[in-house]
Amino acid sequence: MTRKPLLLARIALFAALIYVLSWGTSYLPNINFMFIIVFAAGFLWGMIPGILVGMIGMGLWTIFNPFGPAPVPIMLAQVLGAGGGGIVGAVFSRMNWQQWKTWRVTVYLLGAAFLCTTFFYLPVNLVDAWVFGPFRERFIGGMVWSVISLGFNFIIFPLLFKAVRYLHDRESMLS
Repeated sequence: MTRKPLLLARIALFAALIYVLSWGTSYLPNINFMFIIVFAAGFLWGMIPGILVGMIGMGLWTIFNPFGPAPVPIMLAQVLGAGGGGIVGAVFSRMNWQQWKTWRVTVYLLGAAFLCTTFFYLPVNLVDAWVFGPFRERFIGGMVWSVISLGFNFIIFPLLFKAVRYLHDRESMLS
């Protein structure tokens, strides 16, 4: 398989993974593996594929959500915000992370988890507060709920980075 169809298949697979795992965690409030998947896509294949994985995966989830689709303004904020993790992953991959000590990788992964979570929840909570109001109370309440997701990401990013590194090593062998 040539490089471009292989990359398209990987983007589709990771986007589908976001959708399936979102179903699996749908009854756990603000706990979602989407952030690490989008980060991994950006880390492995670059910024554009990472953004596409986030936007397509979140687009599928927000449209075909078991609780019903999100209102259009919130849907757009979710789809755009989900792509932010691809940017973070691509930037992280360009850093000299292979030379770092384990503790430094962990600290940077916690920073990446924070950025991925913020890039998603900040626009979503801003749009949600703007649409449903009252703005200040709704925005603060939404940001408090996003702390659950942030805590989960602080745990999952360092834990699953070993899998991302494994995929990175496999990709390096194919190149």
